[in-house]
Amino acid sequence: MTNFSSVDEILDFAIKNEEEAFEFYTDMASKIDTPGMSKVFESFAAEEKGHKAKLLAVKQGKHLKPSEKKIMDLKIGDYLVDVEVTNDMKYQDALIVAMKKEKAAFKLYMDLAAQVEGEFKDTFTALAQEEAKHKLRFEIEYDDNILAEG
Repeated sequence: MTNFSSVDEILDFAIKNEEEAFEFYTDMASKIDTPGMSKVFESFAAEEKGHKAKLLAVKQGKHLKPSEKKIMDLKIGDYLVDVEVTNDMKYQDALIVAMKKEKAAFKLYMDLAAQVEGEFKDTFTALAQEEAKHKLRFEIEYDDNILAEG
């Protein structure tokens, strides 16, 4: 984890990560030939764009509050091997990459939350929860469409 000297540096780092996530999901949407899942990747790209907007708003003084509701974790992605992103990825591999990316984003936001206090801790915890929801969505998709067929 990078050492930051200010909350602004942390926010800028998080904004850059959201931009990269937006690009990742936009790219994945163009690679997946499963129409329904392509739309899911497009919607996640839009959510990552929304996360960037929330972080920009936080830089302007807005505060985010975490949900008190616990997000379920099926832990499916925790036990799958890493796969490489390619232009001809299989649907299963795309889901694995997405689950692992969302787990990493969750961990990043929890680590950032641990470095700050007050409303900034709440902001990063709220964003971590959103990433956990994303991971859960991909785990459910994997469970319903990959494990069920296996």
